[in-house]
Amino acid sequence: MEKKYIVGIDGGSQSTKIVIFDLEGNVVGEGKENLRPMHLAEGVVVEHPGDDLWDSLCAASQKAMEQFGARKENIVGIGLGSIRCCRVLLKKDGSLAQPIISWMDKRTATPHVQDNPEVQYVTSTNGYLTHQLTGEFRDNIGNHFGQWPVDYANWDWSTDPEVLDSYKLPRDMLFDPVKPGDVLGHITQEASKKTGLPEGLPLFATTSDKAVEGLGAGLIRDTSAFVSLGTYISSMVTGTEMPENPVNYWGIMSSIPGKYAYEGYGIRRGMWTVSWFKDLLGEKISIRSNYQGISEEEYLNEQAQHVPAGSDGLMTVLDWLANPWEPYKRGVMIGFNAHHDYRYMYRSILEGIAYTMKNNVTNMTEELGKTIDEVIVTGGGSNSDLLMQIFADVFNLPIKRNVVNGSASVGAAINAAVGLGIYPSYEEAVEKMVKVKDVFTPIPENVAIYKQLNEEVYQGLTVHTDKVLEKSFAILHPEA
Repeated sequence: MEKKYIVGIDGGSQSTKIVIFDLEGNVVGEGKENLRPMHLAEGVVVEHPGDDLWDSLCAASQKAMEQFGARKENIVGIGLGSIRCCRVLLKKDGSLAQPIISWMDKRTATPHVQDNPEVQYVTSTNGYLTHQLTGEFRDNIGNHFGQWPVDYANWDWSTDPEVLDSYKLPRDMLFDPVKPGDVLGHITQEASKKTGLPEGLPLFATTSDKAVEGLGAGLIRDTSAFVSLGTYISSMVTGTEMPENPVNYWGIMSSIPGKYAYEGYGIRRGMWTVSWFKDLLGEKISIRSNYQGISEEEYLNEQAQHVPAGSDGLMTVLDWLANPWEPYKRGVMIGFNAHHDYRYMYRSILEGIAYTMKNNVTNMTEELGKTIDEVIVTGGGSNSDLLMQIFADVFNLPIKRNVVNGSASVGAAINAAVGLGIYPSYEEAVEKMVKVKDVFTPIPENVAIYKQLNEEVYQGLTVHTDKVLEKSFAILHPEA
């Protein structure tokens, strides 16, 4: 019997990735296309230029299908995942009425304002891409939270007139809602020509990008936590109820219908800080890594592994991008001595990431009354053995790393696999399609050092540094 394959679409803020999997979760083809720089304007306006999301999907898909070869007839379904919290305004025919509004644009934090008479529909990136691929006016309900009239209990649009009015979105401006694992539509002839995807294939709904990433990482047990090491570093656990008025996390719809994901606070410009530091070192590190025939990241990890746990008192606070309500916040490195060089600085950044995420996850799980027994770590930063070991030591838990570390595409494929009936449950689909690469276990002597440094020093560090930063900010920005 011929093998069957599933396509997972992972649309992000910086690129679109298309990955083709077999039914065991092995990658058999992939394509990636970077997005163009955002259009920025005064007043915190951030928009995707032109039809960039659709154009990048078409280009990435063509690359993936070309690599996959002549087995198109063996592809049985597609899972669609895309960026959350964006706002897409469409004309009556489903074409763009104006550029797609990024999640970074301040307008997405307020209700829709109907100031463009051409706008007939307000949808998410998933809804727009669904229409481009299938011609249907349907959308994944799980990609809507924030400024959307969602009935989270029933996984549907709210029917309360007051709710609809408060969000300025009457029902006729919203696409028909679809739950994760259900069919959004089928690939049209026109979309097939542009993407290379076979005409007539069913397109399946997922949910918001972080939740589908959690599913693709294997976040299915209530005692597991998930950390995604990307530009924005996030954490997540899962449960069965939508919370009311949480303090240390927020609730979103899971990629498994009827379940919810709880997302803790993260680190803005998280792994970006690692790249920033690498670039700061410049040619010196580049020459040394080239000489050894390894990447700059591999070289830094190799050098920093010889630095003792705790970086001999050097600590890093990762506030490289302040929240709007805390403009005085800045990144801080504190505790320098004369022997501290780039190796200590690099390790202290990694330790700062682990401390911060440990504290954020602990705050979230304690508020939820949960106990976790493992952490699954994905994203580009998970390629570092050193960072994985630091996570194991700081969390004092086993840290799982998967074969495929870009897990959003895996999650999208899992939604399609369950929707197709290939697997009868999400538990079985995860068991078959999510491959664990390795597990890092805590080193007891490092656990003891990190526990004391974190609880007695790191957790209270910003209480003192913020006072200094507030004073310097007031002097340098008296108009603020």
